Amino acid sequence: MAEVIAQEKQGGSKQRKKLIRVDMTPMVDLGFLLITFFMFTTNFTKPNVMDLGLPAKDPNPHPITDVIMDQNQVTFILGKNDRVFYHQSNEKDLNTANLKETDFSGVKISKIISEAYKNAPVPENFTVIVKPTDDAIYKNFVDILDNIAISKKERYGITDIKPWEKKIYTELTQ
Repeated sequence: MAEVIAQEKQGGSKQRKKLIRVDMTPMVDLGFLLITFFMFTTNFTKPNVMDLGLPAKDPNPHPITDVIMDQNQVTFILGKNDRVFYHQSNEKDLNTANLKETDFSGVKISKIISEAYKNAPVPENFTVIVKPTDDAIYKNFVDILDNIAISKKERYGITDIKPWEKKIYTELTQ
């Protein structure tokens, strides 16, 4: 039992006071009941999940015969400090002049996607490719996916940055 006993100092008074005894057991029980009640009635935060809309696995895989041409795609490279670069080049043609920089303000990325789509030779094969670097933050990744959704483009891919792209990206960011 938990109890509090208050003692009186022995002094010169002749009158003796009663000792105060407070039993804390019901208070402890009440505390545990309240803690249990709040634990069971609270709403825990639910994780926010983004639906990537991944395609179903093809039961009869076919060899890849057509490669997406440079003009049928636009590649976004997510960098540090909210920087985003884009290009429509291959390994041989990519240089510091082709790798252009933009930002997430306004509708710039949606415009870039729309312009690249308009200039695509085969629009039904147009693909947006997102390549986050190790320095990119998750917020920028979500922002680029939001811009793809705003542009209403359903073909997109997420992959690692290639060494030849990383080389040009490093030259621009230093």
